[in-house]
Amino acid sequence: MHKLKEKLPKGRVGQVLFSLAVTAIVGFVYFYVSLPAINFQDGAFYTFLIVLCAVYIGCTVLTTVKRSVTGGGDGTAQVVRTPRQKVRDGLRFVRRNCLPVGVLLAVVFAVALVGKALSLPMFRAGAYRELLDVQTGDFAQDVAQISFNEIPTLDRTSANYLGDRQMGTLSDMVSQFEYSNDSTQINYQGRPVRVAPIGYADLFKWFTNRGGGLPAYVVVDMVTQQARVVRLSEGVKYSFSEPLNRNVMRHLRFQYPTMMFSTPEFEIDEDGHPWWVAPRLVKTIGLFGGRDIRGAVLLDAITGESQYYEEVPAWVDTLYTPALIMEQYDYHGTLVRGFINSILGQRDVTMTTEGYNYIAMNDDVYVYTGVTSANADQSNLGFLLCNMRTKETRYYEAPGATETAAMASAMGVVQDLGYTATFPLLLNISDQPTYFIPLMDATNLVKSYAMVNVAQYQIVATGSTVPACERTYVSMLSDRGVVQEDVLPAVQDEADGRVEEIRTAVLGGASWYYIRLEGEDVYYAVSAEQDQNAIILSPGDRVSIVYAVPEEGTDPGPILEAYSVTIK
Repeated sequence: MHKLKEKLPKGRVGQVLFSLAVTAIVGFVYFYVSLPAINFQDGAFYTFLIVLCAVYIGCTVLTTVKRSVTGGGDGTAQVVRTPRQKVRDGLRFVRRNCLPVGVLLAVVFAVALVGKALSLPMFRAGAYRELLDVQTGDFAQDVAQISFNEIPTLDRTSANYLGDRQMGTLSDMVSQFEYSNDSTQINYQGRPVRVAPIGYADLFKWFTNRGGGLPAYVVVDMVTQQARVVRLSEGVKYSFSEPLNRNVMRHLRFQYPTMMFSTPEFEIDEDGHPWWVAPRLVKTIGLFGGRDIRGAVLLDAITGESQYYEEVPAWVDTLYTPALIMEQYDYHGTLVRGFINSILGQRDVTMTTEGYNYIAMNDDVYVYTGVTSANADQSNLGFLLCNMRTKETRYYEAPGATETAAMASAMGVVQDLGYTATFPLLLNISDQPTYFIPLMDATNLVKSYAMVNVAQYQIVATGSTVPACERTYVSMLSDRGVVQEDVLPAVQDEADGRVEEIRTAVLGGASWYYIRLEGEDVYYAVSAEQDQNAIILSPGDRVSIVYAVPEEGTDPGPILEAYSVTIK
């Protein structure tokens, strides 16, 4: 007992200082691990305050009880007191020293509960509905037909599989680093790609390699299905693979202690420099409601330098997340006639379907998701397209099959092959909303493609290549009378080979390139405006050219119109 007494702080001031010191230490450790924003709109901040109060009260009670047991509640043993007196004095000390903290704890609980109540949709239905401004769009006009060299043929799972497999081919990296499986879809130099950082293989690998940082990142071309590891002259020092101060969230928290963030996304600019894009999260309704994004902090993944932008640069593609857009539309669709109607009558109530995909248009990335009724049946009322950088959102009325129904329809055509369908991508084929569905084998590799008409999902075309799939689909649309012959687009095909000859001409102020492949007599004409790859072509390069197939019964002549050139 005497040893325990000696270890305890002497006197009431000592006990208070001891409790404060323990609270400060526990609070620092908790803050360092959980990283709450010092912001009354962050629920984690209230938890942080509650932990601090609880630790202080607990420590005060503990030291008082121990001193009561050992004697000398005030640090002395000159006065002999009965056990009841010791307990009474201890309770008086706890009440006097913990009362301010107890009041603070009660205030924290009260503010949190009142703030939560005032933020509920049942009281602020109109404000929640206005979170997302949804305009009605014209699908045929707004969504242009995408060239074959812009159509992503992979989903997230397949892209991650290819990225991980590419990492395994690099003997100097595979033992020290691993693929992060946390890729971001962006437009990079006019191509839809997924980029992902690599990470340290384990804690020991981090300790031995942290000086140089992560030496590369992975880029997966969503069209060609080619994955490559991009090596950096200077390694990535700031990543989620870092356990201490260079961890992305910890670095941001210490630089912006009051700012709330959505999960940072890894991106590269047009020069290939790696960045972390950390969207600033704000609450716009009451204290905790109405999650939205207001600008972002751009963190240099190599140097750690950061800057907040109210309006982010144009190369940033992923400011808003699909989950946030779908959440805001669900408020917009379900609260159309107030909160009570969203629960009971559900008149005119709509909501997003489960799942989403991405479309690259006009050098921006758009998230796509379907819109269905409150019953969530097997039919869609239409779909949304939302710009992930600006949040510009448009609704397109297109009654038809849900994505899940379209996937089942596509798999039914190839059920003998055992392929599984990825989540559809929405395309404009002959001014028809069309589900484009890559079909994967058991190894997560894309083996075939399907196109399913949204309005008539029994119209299903498949093909081993995208051009072949479209040819079949266009023919089926014509046969079923869905579109008239005169509005059908020119059927496209692909030609692969090595460049034998290149000729150039300037027509109407535009530079045109006429490419002839080995063993062929025709020239494929493509302008530099259509595809800048034509500018850097050299004889001997192996290429894939998408071109317009001449109509039957016509003489195409020696020149065919080309849409794109892909260098392999």
